[in-house]
Amino acid sequence: MSRRISIFGATGSIGQSTIDLIARDRDAYEVVALTGGANIDQLARDARALGAGLAVTAHEDRLEDLRAALAGSGVEVAAGRTALVEAATRPADWVMSAIVGAAGLEPGLRALQQGATLALANKESMVCAGPLMLATARENKARLLPVDSEHSAVFQALIGEDLTAVERVIITASGGAFRDWPVEDLEKATPQQAATHPNWAMGQRITIDSASMFNKALELIETREFFGLDPEKIETVVHPESMIHALVGFNDGALMAHVGPPDMRHAIGFALHYPARRALPVERLDLVKLGQLSFRAPCETRWPALRLAREVMQAGGLMGAVFNAAKESALDAFIAGRITFPRMAGVVEEVLTRLSSQASHNAAGITLDMVIAADHLARQEARAVMSE
Repeated sequence: MSRRISIFGATGSIGQSTIDLIARDRDAYEVVALTGGANIDQLARDARALGAGLAVTAHEDRLEDLRAALAGSGVEVAAGRTALVEAATRPADWVMSAIVGAAGLEPGLRALQQGATLALANKESMVCAGPLMLATARENKARLLPVDSEHSAVFQALIGEDLTAVERVIITASGGAFRDWPVEDLEKATPQQAATHPNWAMGQRITIDSASMFNKALELIETREFFGLDPEKIETVVHPESMIHALVGFNDGALMAHVGPPDMRHAIGFALHYPARRALPVERLDLVKLGQLSFRAPCETRWPALRLAREVMQAGGLMGAVFNAAKESALDAFIAGRITFPRMAGVVEEVLTRLSSQASHNAAGITLDMVIAADHLARQEARAVMSE
């Protein structure tokens, strides 16, 4: 019997890697829904090739374009936020959550409410509403699996281990486009320069987040939420080769490292086939050819996002939602040329300061409406900060 799957964020790099794996064993899957953004041609091609039941674009004004592209295919089409959420309520066994940003939270929650296995590449879901995501999974007997390469690495290293024996988790970072730039030159950095990653081929926004380390900051918070670790046990190290994705340190002094090429199909494939481990079309490492691996301590002058992440972890409550919303707003402004690269962190820090008293709630009582409200308020504050 075919496994029912849906892919949210199908036209992005994670979605395309997922489709690559699905297409290699097409008869094993029934594709319930594919969703995407403005890349209508790609969404339509994939929906046709996979025989998807439904294709959704997040952009309501592109509905007719999608309808025309899928005319005669038998694929149902829809557009807009409401359609994305409705697609997540359609019965599926396995759902890839790869929508970028806070927009991925509600579809992921709806999929968990259906009891699906949710492969989570949308780190913002855990940053903004980690306790709510975990509680929803428990209540509906759903499974939540990490797909970020770092969190997949931690998850794999912990299989069969006692979490109380963990002394530390080390999340590696490539350092992004500006890891070797003089700090004083960052004021002149352009969005195009920030969107060029030395190791990975990713979308514009996540690549810029890699350069600013806001992506890594989100991953630190996600590690705290996903695995329930104390913030003091979570570390970051700059690892330019991006071959070690994470390490787990135990109370006997041992370090378990997950090592592999920078190919997201590994983490995706692990989540797709879990608990089995199956062959994947990824490069096999030649350690002799690789030669050596290097590590550096992260500089918080260069990457203040890391310090801000620790403050957010300590504060808890809705501060993750505030942090992410302020970050997304600042990123929008940088891409549009309205603020400089270093100013992004300054905007986020000011928003956190202004909203700290309102956002520090008991995490156990957080609801989706509260997260949405905090997100909206933080975006308002970010606009105010940038207009001053």
